[in-house]
Amino acid sequence: MKLNQGTLMSEHAVAVVVERPMQLHLRELPLATPTDNDLVVETCWSGISTGTEKLLYSGRMPIFPGMGYPLVPGYESVGRVVQAGKSTNYAIGEMVFVPGAACYGEVRGLFGGAASRVVIPALRALRISESLGERGTLLALGATAYHAFSAATTTQPELIVGHGVLGRMMARIAVESGSKPVVWETNPARREGAVGYSVVDPEEDTRSNYRCICDVSGDPLILDQLIARAAPNAEIVLAGFYDEPMSFSFPPAFMREVRIRVAAQWKPAELIAVRDLVECGRLSLEGLITHRSNPAQAEEAYRTAFNDPSCLKMILDWRQTQ
Repeated sequence: MKLNQGTLMSEHAVAVVVERPMQLHLRELPLATPTDNDLVVETCWSGISTGTEKLLYSGRMPIFPGMGYPLVPGYESVGRVVQAGKSTNYAIGEMVFVPGAACYGEVRGLFGGAASRVVIPALRALRISESLGERGTLLALGATAYHAFSAATTTQPELIVGHGVLGRMMARIAVESGSKPVVWETNPARREGAVGYSVVDPEEDTRSNYRCICDVSGDPLILDQLIARAAPNAEIVLAGFYDEPMSFSFPPAFMREVRIRVAAQWKPAELIAVRDLVECGRLSLEGLITHRSNPAQAEEAYRTAFNDPSCLKMILDWRQTQ
């Protein structure tokens, strides 16, 4: 689609639309009328998720609230406030993180952040420092990693499975908390970039007494492999997203009395906590964004994000559509 600069007013946005599985286009969509409690945000950057968005694109997304086509994906956006309702405490020009939007009429917003402009309740936005720039798109993944081990009763993982962006973020948070986890990664190209922790091929790791294991691989067949490496009374945390039923052999889990926990969606307080860790310099987001694209090449960008092992995080730069 050729972007029509003359019609990009507050009432419209150019958005990535997954029309149906395996079919993605840019479309100009009408936006909901903002209320006194809403912000209108011009998007600067949005990230492409290789987990949930890949499932949406491929049509393998399990039944999920709001699921259906056509839809606007995206929950990792950063933009600038261009209109603020009188009941909000935001000012024009502030930089905010946007965890998605539902403002496109009949086109579903799941999760709705991959657009040149969005209308969202002010309570959903999060102020961020100008210095974060495009790296602010990574805050949702940081909050996902933080959520898995933020409760006072949890311990940091000793083993993390997967060295994509989420695995790296989880390892960095663990190191910041004083731990030195081991990360499993089967792809040799993804074993670089560790600071304060080690990344190994699981076939070369002989340890079988991990007290806390966290899987971010999304592999529905992995439980037996993890249980075999667990210590007695260990905890296995499932922090990926799994599109098929999971099962495990009972006797090994019984003998170890293993606990299995699912880490779900982050909470707003955890997003704030991660932002604060980043802005005070305790959590680095460097080296995680590897690819960038113009939204006009969105279809190619999504395919690269989903299929190129060298792509940790793909960013769409929306500033050219404003």
